Order: sequence, then structure tokens, then C-alpha cells
Amino acid sequence: MNKEKFKKWLMFFCNPRLLFCFGLAWLVTNGWSYIMLGFGTYLDIPWMIAVSGAYLTFIWLPISPEKILTVAITMALLRVLFPYDEKTLAVLKELRAKMRMKKKSHMGKREQRRHRRKAMLAFAKKYKKKSVDLLK
Repeated sequence: MNKEKFKKWLMFFCNPRLLFCFGLAWLVTNGWSYIMLGFGTYLDIPWMIAVSGAYLTFIWLPISPEKILTVAITMALLRVLFPYDEKTLAVLKELRAKMRMKKKSHMGKREQRRHRRKAMLAFAKKYKKKSVDLLK
């Protein structure tokens, strides 16, 4: 990764508006459980410890979509709370365009593979039919 690209990404992620929205999204997805675990432990309230512990156990599982959800909520909050933040939204639009291009190229490769597979199957059927005819 070159220096300019690293600087661009660093400026994007250190943006105060983005950090604020990420903090809010983190509070919505995870933060409440950490806060509740702290208060439950400090005040010795068993149900708080049980509920927050169960949720924290879930979010630490590898199958938990919590991180994806946090990023999605961050982007949504950024668009809602700061609709005129052109720099950050431009970077997000650029990322979205790149993701779409990757998806289209992947779909194109998939179609090529499917077409090749069909051609090979057709050839195999034709060859098999001829070889069976020769044996008769």
C-alpha cells in the first residue's frame, strides 16, 4: 500500500463525524451490553449480568454479524446526521462503486465458467454418442 493511499484511508477513518457515528452505532450494537455488565457487576444485579453476558457471548462467536451491522448502522447514521459531509460520503460512494464493479466482474467470470461447462458437457455427450455408435 503506498503512502498516499494510506494517508487517504487514515484521513477517512479519523474523520470526527465518522468516529461519532461509529461510536453511536457501537453503543447500539455492543456498547449497551458492556455498560450493563459493568453496572450489573458493580451494583450486584444478577439479571443484568446474565442478559449482558449472554449477549456478549453471542457477539464474540465467529458467526455473529455484529461487525457488519455496526458498519452498516455507521454509514446510515452518517448519511442521516451529516448529509452535507461531501468528503466522507464521496469516499463511501467510491467504495460502493468499486464493490459493484467487483461483483459484476465476478458474475461475468461465473457466466464464462458456466458457458465453458455447458460446452464441455455438450462435447462429452456428442463424443459418448459417437463412441457408442462405433461399438455397435
